[in-house]
Amino acid sequence: MRVVLAIAGRDLRALLHHATGWAVAAGFLLLAGVFWLALLDGYVVHGQEQLYDPYSSVQLSLTNHLLAPYFGNLTVLVLFVAPAVAMRSFADEVRAGTVALLATSPITAWQIVLGKYLGSLGYVLVLVAATLWMPLSLLAWTVPDPGAVVGGYLATVLLAATVVAIGTLVSATTEHPLVALVLTFALTLVLWIVGWVDPDPTSPIGQLSLAVHVQDMIHGALRRSDLSYFALLVGWCLFATWQRVLAWRYA
Repeated sequence: MRVVLAIAGRDLRALLHHATGWAVAAGFLLLAGVFWLALLDGYVVHGQEQLYDPYSSVQLSLTNHLLAPYFGNLTVLVLFVAPAVAMRSFADEVRAGTVALLATSPITAWQIVLGKYLGSLGYVLVLVAATLWMPLSLLAWTVPDPGAVVGGYLATVLLAATVVAIGTLVSATTEHPLVALVLTFALTLVLWIVGWVDPDPTSPIGQLSLAVHVQDMIHGALRRSDLSYFALLVGWCLFATWQRVLAWRYA
């Protein structure tokens, strides 16, 4: 585990010292803040309108009209941010010609894969953690539903873990980070919208959709099928990446 953390720490520091890492962080936090303030302003305006129309058919709910839309926007931002973070994990090594040295080092292929993966994922999780102040700021006026907050962040973290795993695998197949970025985003977008083919979330096609499993947790519903979906997808991507590193080692 010490070796894995050392690799993860090296990659995390590399992201912190690279302009791309700071650009991604600035864009993510700026958009997250804008979305939060816009939703909060809309919620306040609708609440004021209900003071003059108490018989309105729309009953405001903090969870359904503020927290759920916010986490929905946050997960969409992760779809853009995670590929940009993971695109350099192996592609930079291939382009610099250091991948052979890395693959033939005395550490195992699994340690390399996990270290690279955790380095990228750690950076995304730091960005997600930096948004905690937004829902927690509601404590100054009311107590938000803990299940909605925990479920929203759990959905965001699991989605980030999945997209980073896909990005790590794609990055191991090319020496161009921009190619890895585009391919990762394309794959995750397909997984996100595949549920549109069949609107029934219980259908086989619906169960393939990232959005279906994310939406359940955003609304506070935690199912074993959702956790299994993310675990299997992450596990398969890391296994395929491990096979790729082994191919370099025995080439």
